[in-house]
Amino acid sequence: MKRLEQKSVRFCMHREKKQIYKKRKTLYHGLLYLVLILILAGTLGCGDRKKVEPPRENPLVKVAESDLPDFTDTLFLQDLGAAIDQSLVYFKRVPATRTYEYGNDVYNASHMISSLETFKAFLETRPSAKDLNRFIRETYTVYKSIGGANKDVLFTGYFEPTYPGSRTPGPGYPWPVYAMPDDLFQIDLSAFSDAYKGHKRLMARVDSKSRRVRPYYTREQINNQLDFAQKARPVVWLANRIDRFFLEIQGSGRVSLADGEIARLHYAGVNGRKYSAVGKYLIDKNEVPKEKMSMQAIREWLSTHPDRMDEVLFTNDSFVFFKEGKGGPFGCINVTVTPVRSIATDTKLFPKGGLAFIQTALPAGIGQPKEAWPRASLFVLNQDTGGAIKGPGRVDLFCGADDWADYTAGHMVARGQLYFLVLTLNN
Repeated sequence: MKRLEQKSVRFCMHREKKQIYKKRKTLYHGLLYLVLILILAGTLGCGDRKKVEPPRENPLVKVAESDLPDFTDTLFLQDLGAAIDQSLVYFKRVPATRTYEYGNDVYNASHMISSLETFKAFLETRPSAKDLNRFIRETYTVYKSIGGANKDVLFTGYFEPTYPGSRTPGPGYPWPVYAMPDDLFQIDLSAFSDAYKGHKRLMARVDSKSRRVRPYYTREQINNQLDFAQKARPVVWLANRIDRFFLEIQGSGRVSLADGEIARLHYAGVNGRKYSAVGKYLIDKNEVPKEKMSMQAIREWLSTHPDRMDEVLFTNDSFVFFKEGKGGPFGCINVTVTPVRSIATDTKLFPKGGLAFIQTALPAGIGQPKEAWPRASLFVLNQDTGGAIKGPGRVDLFCGADDWADYTAGHMVARGQLYFLVLTLNN
């Protein structure tokens, strides 16, 4: 009897151990799954993982009627209708229920369409400045960007450059413009955990030796790989390394080929590495005075210091890839951007495709010193974004493709304000 009881006790203890083991095994697998996610995120250099932070301030605040600006358009509303049409193309492509945040308020795509169509219809009546201001005050709700640290917005410009090039490499065209690499893939961490919802996708590669996932190559690593063209097919070849760098900065451009053909290059993707401004590096190194900094100044410095080009360009780890196509240039909502009517903002903060009003400064002509640029106010559409355009205090204005655009985009550093307009709901 005693032996039977001992056997029964041993059986119960064995069963309890087995249950404990199963629980530990389940817990171990759960922890292992969590660790794998964290390792993956850490391995890929995800420095912007979600943290428990206090709620951020809304980037847009509603403007009281008494604080509304004077809605005067410096360019007499020229080409504004065409830019509105491009945003309408975008809004009619997305689900009508898709929402867009304006501060504490939310509007769906259907309402955004009504807002733009109503505004465009009124423009076609060719209103006076007085009538336009009255119409906006009676029909639209206006929101203002909270801006940066100084409560204002820093405006810069970008344009569509044209550079000489070739479809084949040669002594005169040694610098390849790469297509998206075959070994670059995107990782959506939200597929692993809801904690990563809202984070941008990571650009990665698999290390063939360690068989581990790694961040994609930096600018320096790409330039130092003699066989990189086997991973990323060159779309065209450029005569100048500086041209290629500025093509990346602008995000699109034209290449003038020897036979007179013009190839249009569009943004295809990026290596996912951090963008760092070479202009800031040159200022910090006391190579170019801050007040004289411009794209033209950067080009001149690089041209006269070829022995230091690696040092300067490699401070920017980001690298852009291109594809050839027709039309454009295209913004981040895949519509054609309109000169001096399309802006690039941080689209995590501001409504894509939305109607906006900016107060900034623009040159009256090529060569006008920055300090003499007259103030300008314009209606624009939020149709693009950029690697350096982050936060509520930054706007990039698309300037076009001509010499004025080149000069303006190269020198534009102006303070101002950014407003967004949307049809009042009861209208």
